[in-house]
Amino acid sequence: MDDELDAMRPASARVYGWALGGKDNYQVDRDFALRTAPAFPEAIDITRQNRLFLYRAVRYLVGAGIRQFIDMGCGLPTDDNVHQVAKRFAPDVRVVYVDIDPVVLAHARALLAGDGSTVVITADFRDPEGVLAHPEMEKMIDFEEPLAVLYLSVGHHLVDADDPRRVLRTVLDRAADGSRLAFSQIVCSDADRGADLDARMSAAGIPWRNRTRGEIDELLKGLEPVEPGLVNVVDWRPDPDQPPLAPVPEELAPFVGASRLGRDFCEYGGVLRRPVRRGRGR
Repeated sequence: MDDELDAMRPASARVYGWALGGKDNYQVDRDFALRTAPAFPEAIDITRQNRLFLYRAVRYLVGAGIRQFIDMGCGLPTDDNVHQVAKRFAPDVRVVYVDIDPVVLAHARALLAGDGSTVVITADFRDPEGVLAHPEMEKMIDFEEPLAVLYLSVGHHLVDADDPRRVLRTVLDRAADGSRLAFSQIVCSDADRGADLDARMSAAGIPWRNRTRGEIDELLKGLEPVEPGLVNVVDWRPDPDQPPLAPVPEELAPFVGASRLGRDFCEYGGVLRRPVRRGRGR
């Protein structure tokens, strides 16, 4: 029954994965993307720009000494997942993927079979206390050592009723000094377009809360952004030589490049440090 339901309604992880060239999606996901793209053609570029940001953010975090990652709302595995990127630069990295979509979980577990340093757990990232209580978390993550918690292109799925500030801070509040947050979400500074996007997503059963850049700055206030700060992720430490993504599906190809037409709609984010606790020198 759950599989039938999944095939009848779109899922953000599968739509996102399709824009990255992934194959694990249903017709309902492709139809939803094609209905939405004419109104928000930038979304195809934005999806891919965020995936490229993931690579650069993880590379930076490993370079900063992070060896533990918690990827909240990880989405469907494609190429250059967090553990794959991180282990290019540090083979001793440990990664916990968190998702609640059964399709994501099935494919992620198949990908990770036999990898004892990486696990995927069934949990809702909007319930960080539940995530922290999962037995695999205790096995994999040492909270006495710095970690990185990733909320990449999932911030827009945190509606106000979820208390997003609490969600984003709970793991960091428990983590050791030196821990960091990597965050991104779609933003739209045009109020009418933002309301249209909220309505389309809600009608599809996908929780969504558009925010402006200023609202995200306020949401993350108290954390310390590393250079270049919170920006359109295209501008976060760009690297023209990083590995390319898989080709865009043919049906979505007409929308490629639309993000160059304006900047009112983009993926906004960066990497932030949690301030050192007073009296602790780690």
